[in-house]
Amino acid sequence: MIKKIAHITFVLTAAVLFASCKNTKQKLQEYVKTYNSTAPSFQAENVSLTTARGYIEDNKIELRFETNLEPTDQNKSEASASFPKLLKEMIHKDQIPQDLIMEGVRFDVYFLANDNTVLDKEILNSESIKEFSK
Repeated sequence: MIKKIAHITFVLTAAVLFASCKNTKQKLQEYVKTYNSTAPSFQAENVSLTTARGYIEDNKIELRFETNLEPTDQNKSEASASFPKLLKEMIHKDQIPQDLIMEGVRFDVYFLANDNTVLDKEILNSESIKEFSK
């Protein structure tokens, strides 16, 4: 009887462990869903909206930060200085998970003007993450 209970316990434990293991594509989907559900509470200077979109076949996530800034040269210059700082902060807070990047997921991140013109763009991958992790 004890042997049977131990066997059932082992099978249930193994089932739970296997069910909780997720592959990269599942993690990508889960990240996008979670990011978009928490996006309304995201706060950063000049950011009015942020969204995530996942591309499972390309192993890529696109993050968009829409701002209230005009598409001027001065704003582009300021964005190229401040946007990497925002990304670095998000990485340190695990809002952009390094483990996904190390598993091969690429993040294409856009900082957009009020007319959706790209003010700054960063690509986070296993090579570039080293700069942002410092």
